[in-house]
Amino acid sequence: MIMILSLVSIAEVYSSTSMLAYKYKGGNTVFYMLRHLGFMALGFTVMFLASHFPYKYYHKLAAPMLWTAVVLLLLTLFTGASTNEARRWFTIPFVGVKFQTSDFAKVALMIYLAKVITKAQESPEALFDGFKKSIIAIGLVCGLILPANFSTAFLIGVASLVVLFMGKMKSKWLLSTIGIAIVAFMLFIAYAKISGIQSRVGTWSKRIETFFSPKDNHGDDFQAQQSKIAIALGGIFGKGPGNSQQRNVLPHPYSDFIFAVIVEEGGLAGAIGIIAVYLIFFYRCIATVKKCETTFPAFLVLGLSLNIILQAVANMLVAVNITPVTGQPLPFVSMGGTSMLFNSFAVGVIVNVSRYAGKQETVEDIEEKTEVEEIEDYPFIAG
Repeated sequence: MIMILSLVSIAEVYSSTSMLAYKYKGGNTVFYMLRHLGFMALGFTVMFLASHFPYKYYHKLAAPMLWTAVVLLLLTLFTGASTNEARRWFTIPFVGVKFQTSDFAKVALMIYLAKVITKAQESPEALFDGFKKSIIAIGLVCGLILPANFSTAFLIGVASLVVLFMGKMKSKWLLSTIGIAIVAFMLFIAYAKISGIQSRVGTWSKRIETFFSPKDNHGDDFQAQQSKIAIALGGIFGKGPGNSQQRNVLPHPYSDFIFAVIVEEGGLAGAIGIIAVYLIFFYRCIATVKKCETTFPAFLVLGLSLNIILQAVANMLVAVNITPVTGQPLPFVSMGGTSMLFNSFAVGVIVNVSRYAGKQETVEDIEEKTEVEEIEDYPFIAG
C-alpha cells in the first residue's frame, strides 16, 4: 500500500510543482520531483531499518523519546523559525537542518502511551495511575504544539484518546478530560485575544468564520473555492495525469491540496482508489493488532497507524470542503519532508511488530531478555 501511494506521489508531485519550478527554479520542472525522490529514498531507508529494529526496545526508549520531544517542542515554541506567526520548525545547531518537531513528538507520544497503558493493565489500581501519566504526556505534547498548529494538536489528541479508550480507560475519565481540554482551550483563546499576544487565534477564527459564512468574507475562502473547482473539473475519470488546470491556481497544490489535484487528474475513480489504499493499509494494521498476543505491540501499532490515517482523513476533508482549511499533508503522497520521514519510521515499526507478532513477550520478559537471546530472535541484527 505504501508503494502504491509513493508511485502516485511521484506523478502528482511532478505535476503539481510545475508553477513552483517556473517561479523559483528557472523552469527546471524536475528539480522538485528529484528532491521529493530523495526524501522518498531516505524514507524507505528509515522504514527498512525500523522494520528490522526489534520493537521490544521501544519499551525502554519510550520515556527518553517523550522527554526529548517535549524539550524540542519547547525549543521550537520559543526559538523556532516563525512563518505566518507560527513556530513549527526547529533548526539543528551546527548542521543547519530544519525539521518539524511535532512529527517526532506524535510518534514519541504513541510509543510512550503504549508502554504506560501496558503497565496499567497489570491491576485495577495501576489503571488510574496509567491514565494520569498518559494525560500528563498528552497535555504536554498537545499544549506545546497548539499555539503554532491547532490541527496537529487536535489530531494527536483524538488519536491519543482513542488509544486510551481501547486501553480500557473508564469513559468518565475520558469525558472529564475532554471537558477540561475544551475549557482550557477557550481560556487560551480568551487570554490570547485580551492580551494581544502574537498567536494563531486570529487565523483560526477567520478560517472558521469563512467556512460557515463564505459569502460574507469577500474571497477569504479562495483556497476552498479553488479546491472545489479542481474536484468539479475532474468528473468521473479525470483529465488525465499532468493535465490539471488548478495546480497553477491552488495554493500549495503539492502538499495541503494535493488531493484536489489527484481528483482533478484522476476523477472520482482516482479519489476512490486513493481512499481504498488508505483503508486497506488501516485494515492491515488492525489485523496486526489482532494478531498480537500482548498489549505493548498492539497499542504501539494502533497509535502509530491512527496518526497516519487521521492525518490522511484531515487532508481529504479539507480538500472537499467538509472542514475548515488547515495545513495537513497527505501521508506518503504530499511532497517530501519530515512528515514523510517520521511516517516512514512509524510504518517500519508496524512492519516489525507484524513480522514478530507470534513471538510476543510480557513486559517483564522484554526487560529481562538477554542480549544473546535478542540476537537469536532477530538474525538481521546478528548479520
